[in-house]
Amino acid sequence: MFDYYRFAGPLIRLLPAEAAHNLSIAILKTGLAPRQPAVDDPALKISLWGREFPNPIGLAAGYDKNAEVPDALLTQGFGFIEVGTVTPQPQPGNPKPRLFRLVGEKAVINRMGFNNQGAQRVAGRLARRRSAGIVGVNLGKNKTTEDAAADYEKGVRILGPLSDYLVINVSSPNTPGLRALQSRSALEDLVGRVRHALHELPSQPPLLLKIAPDLGEDDQRDIAEVVLAAGLDGLIVTNTTIGRPDGLVSKNKTETGGLSGPPLFEPSTRMLREMYRLTGGRLPLIGVGGITTGAEAYAKIRAGASLLQIYTALIYHGTVQVTRINRELSQLLHRDGFRKLADAVGADHPSAG
Repeated sequence: MFDYYRFAGPLIRLLPAEAAHNLSIAILKTGLAPRQPAVDDPALKISLWGREFPNPIGLAAGYDKNAEVPDALLTQGFGFIEVGTVTPQPQPGNPKPRLFRLVGEKAVINRMGFNNQGAQRVAGRLARRRSAGIVGVNLGKNKTTEDAAADYEKGVRILGPLSDYLVINVSSPNTPGLRALQSRSALEDLVGRVRHALHELPSQPPLLLKIAPDLGEDDQRDIAEVVLAAGLDGLIVTNTTIGRPDGLVSKNKTETGGLSGPPLFEPSTRMLREMYRLTGGRLPLIGVGGITTGAEAYAKIRAGASLLQIYTALIYHGTVQVTRINRELSQLLHRDGFRKLADAVGADHPSAG
């Protein structure tokens, strides 16, 4: 496996962070990006929601906001792609600069603010897809919308028929008031209205909720009870954190926004473990936050994740890291005697086995 990013990465990172991101999208659009080999191990496959995932490593929302390159990304070794966050109407997002590298921690802070081209543009691109790979859509609300649930209903109607799964994103720290939708009463209303809109579609994709890593114990318990009662299909645990762990050394550590990358690994994994416990392992969880190695991916699986997502690791290691993580994960599963990934999910919990 040739690590092209070992040479290209330092050059790309000479650009401002958002310019580098846009360049990577442009390169993928050309079709000239080197394909990354998929890891062919049946142990990595997992079936969820009537879909067969070739491996558990997905791309988190935030990279391909406008569904410009989902098929190209599927050639990079991913088991699935999540596009968005998409809002009903186009919006520019927050003022620039709004994306900051923390090189010392191999982390990132962003305050993008759901910049995207709107649901209709994204729907047009998804309708023209040629690959059969799994692509989910992350839904958000426009910044100025007062009736938040109405925006999620619109997103469902426009993008639901074109999605392999849908995500209600109420956990970004960069849209004012958004995280308040995680409170019990607000969430019950939101989920009820979104599910009603979903049931109006000829076929209903799975519906998931993406939560923050900064929730208190009461909020965690409320969310678990609401999603189980409403019959949601899964949780994505977690979004970026507004916390700033001790020991950050990079000059950008004081920037406002959501922190992602290695400093997020421990808090997001703790949250993952707790949500698995609170839901009794009855709900598929997607683990996100700080995954760079196969060992970290394996830790999240044993904590309760059935699928995983990465993003920040790509900024510092390139898409070759997807294949590395899958290979290392395969080795760890076989080392511990797991014939398939599903058998390892939640293995660290007392009731496992």
